Amino acid sequence: MRQITGVADLFFDDKGALNFNPSVASGGSATARALLQKAVYGSNAIVIEDASGRSDVVFARVVPATWKHHAGLNARAFVVLIDFADFDHLMGDGPALRAFDVGWALLHELDHVVENSADPDSAGSVGECEDHLNRMRQECGLPQRADYFHRVWPAAGINDFKTQFVRLSFVQPADAENPKKQFWLIWDARLVGGMEETRVATLR
Repeated sequence: MRQITGVADLFFDDKGALNFNPSVASGGSATARALLQKAVYGSNAIVIEDASGRSDVVFARVVPATWKHHAGLNARAFVVLIDFADFDHLMGDGPALRAFDVGWALLHELDHVVENSADPDSAGSVGECEDHLNRMRQECGLPQRADYFHRVWPAAGINDFKTQFVRLSFVQPADAENPKKQFWLIWDARLVGGMEETRVATLR
């Protein structure tokens, strides 16, 4: 997250609250800093929870929460569930790995909360939320996510083995000096999950 935002002093204090100064940054994405600032200092209450090993969490997702002891509070509450173990199963090209890590998963879920952005229901678009994140990736010099839904890796196919590899595409657009480049992420969906939805990662 420090690399994405360019904020070196981003940290959790002794009460578990995320602190940072968005005005002190070097490099990174200004759009990501703005989103994180809205999430941390905005009107919503957002809790990050370790959901490693949970079968109902594919990389990450956000769920609404309710106040147990402070029912009178007006702030909306959300829990971002992150399966950190899922990211250990990622393989593929370096640029794609850097464009899809825990930091990007967290930003995806924060964008759902802060911007009320949506994911697509069908193939052909990355959706409003990933459009926002692709802008951040561009500002970081990283390839952009080309698909929201993952696809079965052609070399794998449906089989009776214990692995089921799927892949997700990222694209570095062409510029004056370099041609368009495509990068891939690959993982075993039978370890990570998500085969029922045939979609990837940050499910809303």
